[in-house]
Amino acid sequence: MNQYIICRMRDAVFSFLIHDEKAVEIHCDREENASLLGNIYVGRVRDIARNIGAAFVEIAPDTVCYLALDEIQNPIYTKKGSSPKLQMGDELLVQVSREAIKTKYPSVSTNLTFHGKYLLLTTGRTQISAASTLAAEEKKRLTAFVRELDGQQEGRTYGWLLRTNAGGADSDTLRRDMDRLLALYQKTVTDGAHRVCYSCLLAAPHTWISRLSDLYESSAERFVTDDPAIWEEAKEYLSVCQPEDLPRLFFYQDALQPLCKKYSLERQLEHALSEQVWLNCGGYLVIQPTEALTVIDVNSGKYEGSAKNRQKAFFKINQEAAREAARQIRLRNISGIIIIDFINMDSADDKEALLRYLDSQLRQDPIRTILVDMTGLSLVEITRMKKEKPLYAQVHAASEHLLA
Repeated sequence: MNQYIICRMRDAVFSFLIHDEKAVEIHCDREENASLLGNIYVGRVRDIARNIGAAFVEIAPDTVCYLALDEIQNPIYTKKGSSPKLQMGDELLVQVSREAIKTKYPSVSTNLTFHGKYLLLTTGRTQISAASTLAAEEKKRLTAFVRELDGQQEGRTYGWLLRTNAGGADSDTLRRDMDRLLALYQKTVTDGAHRVCYSCLLAAPHTWISRLSDLYESSAERFVTDDPAIWEEAKEYLSVCQPEDLPRLFFYQDALQPLCKKYSLERQLEHALSEQVWLNCGGYLVIQPTEALTVIDVNSGKYEGSAKNRQKAFFKINQEAAREAARQIRLRNISGIIIIDFINMDSADDKEALLRYLDSQLRQDPIRTILVDMTGLSLVEITRMKKEKPLYAQVHAASEHLLA
């Protein structure tokens, strides 16, 4: 059974997405070190660097964020200078779209996005569109339905994106999601017009809660926790935002076998933080993050194949390594540039087959991950979108707080 497990460990809230008793995602959330991701602020433009196509926006005194100038769409100003272009001193609504990572500032966007389980309301575009994963007929049906429900064709200042979850959803469910998001959007914009600079207009829920709207039933048949406070918070959120998912919420009670022990969550976390990952075939991966990129090295390790079938053996190890590397990238939330150094193979066909297989595994990741190519040195290049800190940084931040 696939489950989403939320529990307290190491004085923090950890969430585990478990598939076949194996973690495919782990996240660490700490209230005292809450993420800014998804928060909406009245920000002030502190500086503009047109040579790099960026503005620097303060969302709090001395809390500076990066805003890409070429991504500004339909900005909502609360205070505007005389120039129609963005200028220093302008105040506008911005949403944190990426956390601070290493030495990089957090990123903000003028495209405000309000998340529902079935729909996204966005101020960046005014069109009604649908996720590419939806079938063509379903896209057509749902788009027509949302257009009819919305009824504001001319002068609309927002758009809708139908999520994959919308497939098969009934009209009442979609209408409830639309009404909630539209009310939230209107309240945020109205409040923004009357609030002072640096005001937080909308604080995103704890990240472990916000993920409840992202999980398809095939990804998590149940949401499970053994913590009464977490259970109450999840129940309240689902009752308001996703009442149809309340039956998926379970409170685990077993004094003899705590939830962490039942699913070996502490051990799974330790493995996800370890540099070395063993493969079933006897080979292993070495995963090393650096300042610029993350390197994954594939080693034959304890594999004992015959010299005669060496190339077949290398392909087998590489194939298992590709599957595990894709899982580890998602599990550890590795982002940016990723280089995988597979065991060298002579056959061009084997290399092609390996890349196809790796690409199929990477496509299972909900975060946009692109297999770029294999270099002349047989190094495979991958890029993955940056949104949150990698797992080791999330856990390290929690540990630092404990030591403070």
